[in-house]
Amino acid sequence: MPKTLVALSGGVDSSVAAALLQEQGHDLVGAYMKNWINEVDVIGNCPWQQDIEDARAVADTLGIEFRIVNLMHEYKSRIVKYLLEGYQEGITPNPDVMCNREMKFGVFLDYALKEGFEAVATGHYCRSIERPDGTHDILEGADKNKDQSYFLALLQQRQVNHARFPIGDLQKPEVRKIAAKHNLPTATKKDSQGICFIGEVKMSDFLRAYVPDSPGFIVTQEGKKVGHHQGLHLFTLGQRKGIRVASNTPNEAFVVVEKRQAANELVVAFDRPDTPGLYSTRCLVTHLSFTNQVYTRPTEILAKPRYRATSVPATLIPDGQGGAEVIFHEHQRALAPGQICALYDGETLLGGAVFSRIF
Repeated sequence: MPKTLVALSGGVDSSVAAALLQEQGHDLVGAYMKNWINEVDVIGNCPWQQDIEDARAVADTLGIEFRIVNLMHEYKSRIVKYLLEGYQEGITPNPDVMCNREMKFGVFLDYALKEGFEAVATGHYCRSIERPDGTHDILEGADKNKDQSYFLALLQQRQVNHARFPIGDLQKPEVRKIAAKHNLPTATKKDSQGICFIGEVKMSDFLRAYVPDSPGFIVTQEGKKVGHHQGLHLFTLGQRKGIRVASNTPNEAFVVVEKRQAANELVVAFDRPDTPGLYSTRCLVTHLSFTNQVYTRPTEILAKPRYRATSVPATLIPDGQGGAEVIFHEHQRALAPGQICALYDGETLLGGAVFSRIF
């Protein structure tokens, strides 16, 4: 069986991934990726120390070697820098997608291969299958409510080829049962909901700790000033909550439709199908990436414009220079520059790209 490095995060999903691999006879080592230490108490709870203890306890329970791999420098330069610069530039970055490309299946995979491992396993809810030609594809997880294939949209074949997802065929309740069966100390541990690798931290709190406030006006599309904001980086397109401006129109609330960087103005309007800039069918994407087959001609695909969105029919038109035009067959709400558009063929993840311009 292959020598496999399993990324133990201290959660139940990666714990069960390790247990299943052990049952299958893998030569297994567990490792915790130490990427972040919360040095700013004001941004909330960062339970990395508890996560390390839980990950070590899982390894001890399974009787496998445990390592701590310090990747803090790489995380700061590749993820935190990308995150903060993106928000300051007015886009909406996705740290979870970048964490998978740059960290788990980037520097962590490189570490694993250098140490003689053949594969890296994680607790992602998705599946990996080998094709007759020896390449690998990523498929959506069997548990559609937990499917995490979207977050792997920017992986490339070299990374996919070494990735293993042991729990991809399971439903979440089954994962809990397997954890209990193996007496894993994480069997009843609550799932984390914070920023990738940082912990139970709200994005707005994280940004306030690292990006200075930059107050400006909140305006309507007609230019009327209706309020004040503390920084455009604290808002995203399509946002309804947290604007703190009353619309004075019964049963209608303002929604963010534009961020004007030059004027430092947050533009709001009512959420209606004909609101300019809120609904669109056509966009340009950059950093076009494919998990296996490379598409160079116009292709009918399914596109997922955000994690919790449904995959919808669209036409992908590559430009031959690392970008593409994506034309959705139906209007999409609040497509945001900087966010990730994942590309599918049925359940198979084809790749992804970064929204750059919305029309």
